[in-house]
Amino acid sequence: MKYFKILLTIFGALFTLNTFAQNYFEGGDDKYKPLVGQEGKDVIWMPTSNELVAIMLKTAKVTPNDLVYDLGSGDGRIAIAAAKDFGARAIGIEFNPEMAALAQRNANRSGVGERVKIINGDIFVEDFSKATVVTMYLLPDLNISLRPTILKMKPGTRVTSHAFNMGDWEADIEIDSPSKAFYWVVPARVEGDWVISGMDPQNKTILKLSQHYQKIGGTLQIGSNSQPILNPKLDGANLSFSYIDRSKTSHLVKVAINNNEIKGVDKSSGYYDTEITGKRR
Repeated sequence: MKYFKILLTIFGALFTLNTFAQNYFEGGDDKYKPLVGQEGKDVIWMPTSNELVAIMLKTAKVTPNDLVYDLGSGDGRIAIAAAKDFGARAIGIEFNPEMAALAQRNANRSGVGERVKIINGDIFVEDFSKATVVTMYLLPDLNISLRPTILKMKPGTRVTSHAFNMGDWEADIEIDSPSKAFYWVVPARVEGDWVISGMDPQNKTILKLSQHYQKIGGTLQIGSNSQPILNPKLDGANLSFSYIDRSKTSHLVKVAINNNEIKGVDKSSGYYDTEITGKRR
């Protein structure tokens, strides 16, 4: 852990030191003045620059309909930006009680105290399952520890992390400037065999899917004929793929996943659409 803290200090110094004096809230207030690099529970405090905060929130497509949770909220800047610049509701979780109190005062001073709540708590204890967007600037081992919890969240939940990824869960988008950040969409769990209705009324249709996070593959079996699905894509709870039917006509399938049920449309290049449904067996 100490090694990663040293790396994080160097990373922050190299990429964002010139912006700190301009971007953080004047070093605190008369009640509490945090220091860049100060020790926390599992991390050191290295605030994200305002420029990168804006890029992360834009990448996550934050809107007034969102509930943003910032894990390890520090001085509150990400939660405040989500509310002030994007109209969202935001909740920050901060372990240091003095920092949490400062963050709430910063939110109040910024005029978004009614939409921003800072909780003095532990990110591994507090419930953030209702978030539609999760932001964080932690350390690699903390990201990995949080990954199972995040993957259990509602499919389509958007996640951004400053500096560090989440291991073998490949990011959907990597941000390179003004410093490194990552973006993911929580994928639905689609692995398994699905019995599809409506695709071919004369033959039983089975969609067999394999999954590694948002990366999927599989086969489509219509009657006795089986073929690999083409160009599969999983975006949250939305699944799409293509296939070729027995008359050599290409089809684009777009469905929404709801636990063990599928519903959507089979679009033929012959210019007709068919509603399809399915259940996981």
